[in-house]
Amino acid sequence: MEKKNFDVIIIGGSYAGLSAAMALGRSLRHVLIIDNGKPCNGQTPHSHNFITHDGKTPKEISGIAKEQVAKYNTVQFYDGTVRTIERNSDGFNVKLSSNENFYAKKLILASGIKDVMPDIPGFAECWGISVLHCPYCHGYEVKNEVTGIFADGELAYEFSKLIFNMTKKLTIFTNGKSILTNEQIEKLQQNNIRINEDEIQRIEHENGYIQNVVFKNDKKEPLKVLYAKIPFEQNMNVSENLGCELTEQGFIKVDGMQKTTVPGVFACGDNVTMMRSVASAIAQGSLAGAMVNKELSEEDF
Repeated sequence: MEKKNFDVIIIGGSYAGLSAAMALGRSLRHVLIIDNGKPCNGQTPHSHNFITHDGKTPKEISGIAKEQVAKYNTVQFYDGTVRTIERNSDGFNVKLSSNENFYAKKLILASGIKDVMPDIPGFAECWGISVLHCPYCHGYEVKNEVTGIFADGELAYEFSKLIFNMTKKLTIFTNGKSILTNEQIEKLQQNNIRINEDEIQRIEHENGYIQNVVFKNDKKEPLKVLYAKIPFEQNMNVSENLGCELTEQGFIKVDGMQKTTVPGVFACGDNVTMMRSVASAIAQGSLAGAMVNKELSEEDF
């Protein structure tokens, strides 16, 4: 790739990044998308709740999007991993692990997040298949099944309200002594939601589909689906690299126009919101692209 200077560099080439690139490419902005080809939903078999593409695989959807974005000669792609980002008076210097350097006036972070899996054999293998994070994305397909929630305390209690709407065969697995309050336990029991405090040893599965949850006391419980809220990390250390402020939950802090706390830097997708869905990422990406173009237009006028 000969070109080194761009109007905008987008870090992350999944739904949010591609959506931002389309808005910018159609606005005649020269855009570079840098992506390492490792989406967080790589093993998810089907994506739902995205109108016109309901039920397609995540790879199918992103493949169509990339093909459409690539038709704009204003957008280029680069396979790689960002190592450092330096801000200077003219914009940003993005250095890759390959030692390549690219420059841009504006930056869009669509780099996503990395889920931190618990040390439970079988959990990671089932993630996105039968261990699920979102009832809106996957709940309809497992409605009325024998279902679990892997969580405790306030998180488990609030999450159970959503899942209870999808199935009445519901158990909360706290993986140890529960921190639920007496009032919460009473309300859960009124709705016949069980609480299992046994520590989990492993998850038995077939090709990512849960068969049983096995406990350290040698008991086991059959299960079809397990909802889980697990910790995450930013795929990029944006605080250290750029000084972007994070929220209490660990997301990149943005305003209503997808601007971060660092001038010239915008962010969109899973790295800014707990609403992890294809539809949400695409909407945020489109807005970020439009707002970056607006900012560039005002500066150039």
